[in-house]
Amino acid sequence: MGADPFSGTIYVFRAKRTDRIKLIFWDGSGVCLVAKRLEDGEFHWPRMQDGAMHLTAVQFS
Repeated sequence: MGADPFSGTIYVFRAKRTDRIKLIFWDGSGVCLVAKRLEDGEFHWPRMQDGAMHLTAVQFS
């Protein structure tokens, strides 16, 4: 992926079903994995550039 996993980068993965995502990141003492499944609705996914997606804090929240 080209980014340093210990730099604070958050890796976000979406399943084919757009109601599920997983986040992986380094919190300073270990790797954290967060999974979320929506009961209703779907996650809206921005377009990717160069195989990676870059989000601002506002877009991420």
